[in-house]
Amino acid sequence: MNTVMRKSVLGIAGLAFAGGLAAGPLHHAATAPIVGSAGSVAVAVQADKPGVDKGKLIPHGVRGAQSRIDLGDEQTANVKAIVAATKKAGLDERAAVISIGTSLQESKLENLGHLGDSNDHDSLGLFQQRPTSGWGTPEQITDPEYSTLAFLKGLKQVDGWQDMPLTEAAQTVQVSAYPDAYAQWEQQAADLVAEHWNS
Repeated sequence: MNTVMRKSVLGIAGLAFAGGLAAGPLHHAATAPIVGSAGSVAVAVQADKPGVDKGKLIPHGVRGAQSRIDLGDEQTANVKAIVAATKKAGLDERAAVISIGTSLQESKLENLGHLGDSNDHDSLGLFQQRPTSGWGTPEQITDPEYSTLAFLKGLKQVDGWQDMPLTEAAQTVQVSAYPDAYAQWEQQAADLVAEHWNS
């Protein structure tokens, strides 16, 4: 960016910031996607809400090509339930990113019941947890708060999970047949945490 353009952009940003201070907080600011130079989409934090430390969300950067899906109302409600359960467990935004990324891979954030012949054994819920593997009863596993807290309990038992890439942390808890599949959801999971952590 040339010097003149840079000064113009900074000047406009300064005026916008000063105008925001003079006018007071915005109460109905809409969030809009911001597309970065690498093509990733980051969700803008609403002006009247404190921001999330983006460095905590993806401390090691993403690994490999990223996938993204559009979420419906039920999936968004499940994101909010995962965030709330993460806070209830006393864990930070990074734990929420790992949880949401794991659920995106396991169920696309849908609270899955028994799928008949399509079921992976007796896997249920947001994280495809199995009653026969000791995750809880079918009723418990299909409760978003319970299933998230169960996942986080497993995560907390992983030494150094805070410093692991999402796919390694998730795989250590989930023991999936596709251990690298979680990595593709890290950017969308981080964007969702940035959007909903302080909402």
